[in-house]
Amino acid sequence: MTQAETKAGSPFELGAIVTPSGVNFALYSKYADAVSLLIFKGRNDALPALEIELNPKFNRSGDIWHILLKGYGAGTFYGYKVAGPSNEKAGHRFQPHKILLDPYARAVADLTGVPKGVVTEDKFDWQGVERPRIPLADTVIYETHLRGLTVHSSSEVQHPGTFRGVIDKIDYLKELGVTAVELLPLQEFNHDEGSRRNPLTGEKLRNYWGYSTIAFFAPKASYCSAGDCGQQVVEFQEMVRELHRAGIEVILDIVFNHTAEMNHRGPVYNFRGIDNRAYYLLQPDRRYYQNLTGCGNTFFCNHAAAAQLIVDCLKYSHIVMRVDGFRFDLATIFLRNRQGNWWESAPLAEWIAQEPLLSEVKLIAEPWDAAGGYAVGRFGNRRWCDWNDRFRDEVRCYWRGDQHLVGRLATRISGSQDLFQSKNSPLNSVNFITCHDGFTLRDLVSFNRKHNLANGEGNRDGANQNYSKNFGVEGETDNPRVKNLRLRQAKNFFATLLLSQGVPMILGGDEFFRTQNGNNNAYCQDNELSWYDWRLLKANAELHSFVKRMIAFRRSFPSLRRQRFFAGGRAKVDLPPDVMWYSSSGLPRRWEEREDALICHISGDRRNTGAKKDCCDLYLVFNPARRKIKCSIPLMIRNRIWRLVLDTSAESPNEISHYNSGIPIAANGKFQVSPLSITALAAQSR
Repeated sequence: MTQAETKAGSPFELGAIVTPSGVNFALYSKYADAVSLLIFKGRNDALPALEIELNPKFNRSGDIWHILLKGYGAGTFYGYKVAGPSNEKAGHRFQPHKILLDPYARAVADLTGVPKGVVTEDKFDWQGVERPRIPLADTVIYETHLRGLTVHSSSEVQHPGTFRGVIDKIDYLKELGVTAVELLPLQEFNHDEGSRRNPLTGEKLRNYWGYSTIAFFAPKASYCSAGDCGQQVVEFQEMVRELHRAGIEVILDIVFNHTAEMNHRGPVYNFRGIDNRAYYLLQPDRRYYQNLTGCGNTFFCNHAAAAQLIVDCLKYSHIVMRVDGFRFDLATIFLRNRQGNWWESAPLAEWIAQEPLLSEVKLIAEPWDAAGGYAVGRFGNRRWCDWNDRFRDEVRCYWRGDQHLVGRLATRISGSQDLFQSKNSPLNSVNFITCHDGFTLRDLVSFNRKHNLANGEGNRDGANQNYSKNFGVEGETDNPRVKNLRLRQAKNFFATLLLSQGVPMILGGDEFFRTQNGNNNAYCQDNELSWYDWRLLKANAELHSFVKRMIAFRRSFPSLRRQRFFAGGRAKVDLPPDVMWYSSSGLPRRWEEREDALICHISGDRRNTGAKKDCCDLYLVFNPARRKIKCSIPLMIRNRIWRLVLDTSAESPNEISHYNSGIPIAANGKFQVSPLSITALAAQSR
């Protein structure tokens, strides 16, 4: 082996940091007896060209092992060997001959061979492009799988399935009107970690979604068109820069609740071989892991070292990679103590919210876990937003025709004050009808049950209760009546989402009716079942046009993007109520009534909305029945010119109109609402 000049190095910044005189390496391991730094000459080398054993007298400060390697810089391939107590019963799993990845590695090379960290140095040219800094009130999220967005041949991009592929779709996203892309996990993971095959085709199943992280700091190399020796970092930054140039923010779905090392029989990449007791929640018999995630292990997020890693990763992603927000998978794992018990005052969530370098970051929790933890509306402090599954389920049930849900729909479209009252804003609710986990929107209106046999688990995986409705035919059909009903229902779902208070999130591909053939858990389907077939954009142009115009409709009414909950009546007589609820007769709603139509008047007065000027009032009617209803505008507001601006039952492109071109309602205030539809009227605010 070659020799190298070294110095003691610094413990203050973990990972591999380029300095003027070389690279400083620093690694946390409390229980290690010995640590060796490995330097590889090439990305494919199985054996290191240099192995340097760190001297604990000079190269250890507390629980941090560190060394400065002079004369090296960006592009260096490295790893570690870590030795310690051989005692699984005590929770130790050191493997002194195993080559380990640095948990702080900024890039990973040769993942399927001998994985190596790659030293990187931030010299990216942002070309003066600034962050969009979109207020939550104006945010519309587009959740998408990065590879799936463009890997299909129909995407017609130069580099399909990559960061650069996303760049080629920016014009499409901008025209659609979304303000943020939320990308499924793209931190380094192993596509081929499983061994199961599709029992229908024999095709090997892969980890497509990526919820099995190996290296939290490292963008996935296979999503890069140029290589894995640090190019993935630059290409990721290029994608962020160009999205920002178009005014679109980047939100990363990130998985800190478990790792790819799985259960006690799983592989060893880094954490297990570096400090198993620090990074994982262990059972009383410490040979085994607590599994609160359903994935074999649980990351001990509130251990000092693990929490520091999480916060450091977020700061690096935001400051260096310029990510605008994070969606935290199974975030209630943040609220677990060493025994795995619920810990409402756990420090990590508060630390993230209070961290000065993260003050501008959008924080979105998936506020539940696989062990029954559930905290929708009460995760963290007021900076935290939550995925609102109650919105998803109750809106689905209302539109499929479940009875006596009108009050619940009123609560959901008002921002779920029953859940988010303590945070004092509807903007803490991230509303969605569909997401990556479950049916696509097309499948939601086409299937009554899941069809997951292709996953190789006997159709046992995935949610059994989907609150879906197929309108009389299971799956695809040529029946024009059924197809028209499904399209109208899809419009109802999109309209409900975009008329509701809170932050709307759209599942990518739903806007042109992407299908997964009834598979509601396509985590292992890296194939055309999951990929976006862009030919559907033309085939379903009517729905795509409606979604685009519905996003613009929301943008034109500040009253749909409130920062505070509706307050109903006001103490000051000169200030109108910001919302009033009515029956179809135009009389005030009595909630004990059995009428399933939901009708409300929303004020556009700037004193209610917080907007700089008045906008139109809205009169909304949601009709889930299979019959039309006759409505009357309340007498107290009938003396205005009300115009029809939304009717989901109308023929395209007449579903949505600008106020000035909307059809006036008769002077007597009477109008009809079609079956299974939403109608919106608008009038100048007074």
